Amino acid sequence: MRQQSTVEAQPIPAPAPAKAPEKAPGAGRLASLDGLRAVSILLVLWSHLCKTANFPPMPRVVLSLGDFGVRVFFVISGYLITTLLLGEQAKTGTISLKGFYVRRVYRIFPAFYAFIAVVAVLSGAGVIELRPGDLLHAVTFTMNHHQERSWWVGHLWSLSVEEQFYLIWPALLLFLGVRRGLYAAAAVMVLSPLTRVLLWRLWPESHEGMGELFPTICDSIAVGCLLSGGRKWLGEQPAYLRALRSPAAMLLPFFALLVHQLWRHPSVYLPVGHTVVNVSLALYIDRAVRFPEGLDGRLFNTRPLEFVGKLSYSLYLWQQLFFNRYSSSPLCAFPLNVALAAVAALVSYYTVEKTFLDLRARRAHPAPTPAPAPRPAH
Repeated sequence: MRQQSTVEAQPIPAPAPAKAPEKAPGAGRLASLDGLRAVSILLVLWSHLCKTANFPPMPRVVLSLGDFGVRVFFVISGYLITTLLLGEQAKTGTISLKGFYVRRVYRIFPAFYAFIAVVAVLSGAGVIELRPGDLLHAVTFTMNHHQERSWWVGHLWSLSVEEQFYLIWPALLLFLGVRRGLYAAAAVMVLSPLTRVLLWRLWPESHEGMGELFPTICDSIAVGCLLSGGRKWLGEQPAYLRALRSPAAMLLPFFALLVHQLWRHPSVYLPVGHTVVNVSLALYIDRAVRFPEGLDGRLFNTRPLEFVGKLSYSLYLWQQLFFNRYSSSPLCAFPLNVALAAVAALVSYYTVEKTFLDLRARRAHPAPTPAPAPRPAH
């Protein structure tokens, strides 16, 4: 089983317009999220480095850190996307699906298809070997439903889950409304664990993809959506805020990581442990964003971690070419593979990703057209 729960849906009050979310110092970004992304991608990189040539032997538990890091990404994604959508709805009274998808295309497609183009060229030149269906499932964002895949594109299963979420969630919020949309997210928190258990019991062929098929993993994103939708209400509960601010709350991610080790025991992890991990991570993300002045919050908002967080998408894409534990190429041997992955990510970020993000910003906020000069009087 690939590493991968039930909570009752509680009434979620529709969020009212509230004060702007906490911003990272000197930026229009939510505090701590870049730092949390940095920690997440570093966990993925560390797990992928294991067993590559020349890398020191690591205990088996380290291999599960990659799946844990991806889970953090999913919770962050649900939280951030929902915060942006609810902010738009509060400001304009609606959600523009066209605007959302245009922004996502600028954010995701250029760097992604640049990576796919390089993979296709390397495959055509015989440098790497792809399996049947790899490129088709990659470009259609269905890699999470393609288990017989090569290493070179295997990591794209998580991006596929993200894209499937983008396809569904904004439309749900728009057509169901905020309150019913959040009830739907709460229903996912109940139905997804049941789906995991039923598939595990009744469809043995699904075991390999457990935790990648969208119905079995979408509650990791749904909990982030619920956190965003209920965050104003949570902020009005003094007991909750006291608990969240307490030093003990700093242990939430370690508790989540401990519970995550139950993935080896699917009878416990699939119905219960998975949800416990999701909720623990969501609570900790709320702490990090709500109290960035705390010790851990200050760490997440340091410039090095913020920079790695901004680079995380490019790192995610390109590390797969160099962190292949099944390859005997010197390019995949430690520590050269780390340097090559960093260089590839930097080139991708500054030549592709940032270029299109800047273009998106210019299109969203075009420079004002200078007023015509007055005609001279006759």
